Amino acid sequence: MGIPQIVATVLAGAITIVAVYLAVKAVLTITAVIRQGQPDPARFADPKTRTKTMLVETVGHTRMLKWSAIGAAHWLVMVSFVILSSLVLEAYFEVVSPKLGLPIIGHWVVFGLVTEWIGILGTVGILYLVFVRQRQKPGAVKRSRFLGSTMWQAYFVEAIIIGVLIFGFLIRGFKVATDHFEYPLWATPLSHAIGSVLPAWEDGATWMALIKILISMSWLITISLNPTMGVAWHRFLAFFNIYFKRSPEKPAGSGLGALKPMMSEGKPLDFEEADPEKDLFGVSQVEQFTWKGLLDFSTCTECGRCQSQCPAWNTAKPLSPKLLVLSLRDHAYAKAPYLLAGGGKDLMGEEKATEAQLAHMDVLALAEGNRPLIGTAEEGGIIDPDVLWSCTTCGACVEQCPVDIEHIDHIVDMRRYQVLIESSFPSEAGVMLRNLENKGNPWGAPQNTREDWTKGLDFEVPRVGETEDFDYLFWVGCAGAFEDRAKKTTRAVATLLNEAGVKYAILGEGETCTGDPARRIGNEFIFQMLAQQNVETLTEALGEDNKTKKIVATCPHCFNTLGNEYEQLGLKVEVVHHTQLLAHLVATGKLTPVQPVDGGVTYHDPCYLGRHNRVFDAPRELLGSAIDGDVVEMPRNQERSFCCGAGGARMWMEERIGKRINVERTEEALATGAKTIAVGCPFCYTMIGDGVTGKGKQEEVEVVDVATVLLRSLKQDA
Repeated sequence: MGIPQIVATVLAGAITIVAVYLAVKAVLTITAVIRQGQPDPARFADPKTRTKTMLVETVGHTRMLKWSAIGAAHWLVMVSFVILSSLVLEAYFEVVSPKLGLPIIGHWVVFGLVTEWIGILGTVGILYLVFVRQRQKPGAVKRSRFLGSTMWQAYFVEAIIIGVLIFGFLIRGFKVATDHFEYPLWATPLSHAIGSVLPAWEDGATWMALIKILISMSWLITISLNPTMGVAWHRFLAFFNIYFKRSPEKPAGSGLGALKPMMSEGKPLDFEEADPEKDLFGVSQVEQFTWKGLLDFSTCTECGRCQSQCPAWNTAKPLSPKLLVLSLRDHAYAKAPYLLAGGGKDLMGEEKATEAQLAHMDVLALAEGNRPLIGTAEEGGIIDPDVLWSCTTCGACVEQCPVDIEHIDHIVDMRRYQVLIESSFPSEAGVMLRNLENKGNPWGAPQNTREDWTKGLDFEVPRVGETEDFDYLFWVGCAGAFEDRAKKTTRAVATLLNEAGVKYAILGEGETCTGDPARRIGNEFIFQMLAQQNVETLTEALGEDNKTKKIVATCPHCFNTLGNEYEQLGLKVEVVHHTQLLAHLVATGKLTPVQPVDGGVTYHDPCYLGRHNRVFDAPRELLGSAIDGDVVEMPRNQERSFCCGAGGARMWMEERIGKRINVERTEEALATGAKTIAVGCPFCYTMIGDGVTGKGKQEEVEVVDVATVLLRSLKQDA
């Protein structure tokens, strides 16, 4: 062991001790911040499914591979990070002596072969990711998904990876040049090629190994000093975040479908016993998110996939799911010293810390602790109200997030506090909420007009109570009962069910709003009121044993609420969308299209039918049987469908900022050249119909429900 080896060993040991010390401190900091969150015991249920899902998503990279080339490159980089960590460990032996290698497996040819090719492919992968970032960076494209990301951190991580890979090959090259290399040419061709052009410098491998360790430890030191550096920390936190996702059984984002119930101290809130002085009514302080929420914020990779798919962001609204999460993350970590020192506000807004405690607190942390979670820039708010109310809850962010962040749950939790405690929300939505509370529907229509859509039909629509012999309860929904365009869909579905001989019945005046718009705007109280009423009605209508009867709904929002959210209130029943039932009737020969509709048809996937509930095929199969030719797909379709702009109770709020979302989607539909835009949702029907009218194309292009397209293929006069 010569002087170079002694020097290299001392330096490697010294920087490693510093790096490990700082890393332990960083882990303790991150853990302490996450532990500030509220309890969420459900996250520990079903460990077997959670483990399986975590392994499938991480090892299989299933969510990353939705963007195939980038996903494949990232997989190579991930694998190289994991496997080539063994070569960083080996470098500690190589600084001692260039003849040494990793004990036990270091001399196996298979180990040399695997690490060689992982190194090569990892280099290709990281260079491709660098290329993508440069091609899509802010300034290079109009709406960059990287806008708002901490770019120096990304560049630093990319440089570190490239540096580690390069010096890994240089170590092997010097070993080849000095005849200390264990592996044959066929297994390690690049190492031998590099070695053939390097001088036979005996200490070369030692110094290259030291540089590799210095690079690796400088990375560890840097991320340890920056615990909010998600672009690096997600390598460790993502495993936990995916494991603890809300619904590990779901193949897509676990924050899709049902909303998380309103929680306090880890339990669903009971409004009959709840006390605002003791129970949480939504989130007004960052520490009122659950610990999983704080883990979400810590895990964000800043990749911007959510941002790139967000309809609000793409139409120049202030909302970016990524920037919202980053703002909450940075606030949580800046406020943490204040909270950990005993500070914080109770549910009445009173300071918990004593004057003595406050006197010794970090001034910056104390100032951060006094900032409102929701507020304008002038008020020092973390999240601007316009950001909060721009969300349509379409689920595009949740669908795309590779680490399973549950954006919608967090947004709705903040809305809940604003609505229920602060009574602060867009004024026009107040009319909708009052209508729900007083009239049982968002339009405020009289309850005795719920069955008016049946007038003029040449058959009798059966009603629950008048008949017990039905297989499907047809849930008409508020739009289907009161909104003129949606009533056409309701009549078409009823006609088709009648012609197919399906035994069905409606509730008529016994039906009331499912509560979807109230829940998504944040008024959980009205949702619970409506939902409990409906659960009682449905339990009575379907019977105690509701296994033999199903519900069919034309509105995806009703479909989602009845099928996914009423289970939280004790009602478990199978709910199908009308396109699913009609597709089944066509497939079984009970409905037979005879006059295909021509002129070209494009289909708009409703968010709450497609992305939230994975119903993509049934509407297309139905259209395929009823039209002349294939469905003309828009560029953004199925799980990447672009929102119509009406979800998240946005149907009842004015859109004053940026381009209207429905106009953006309508332009995309019109660009296909199709003469018919088919929809499967009454909200989409209204929004896209208005978009077509706004574009002055209503005489050339028609917006209709899928059911109407099918009916026209059966009857030309429909």
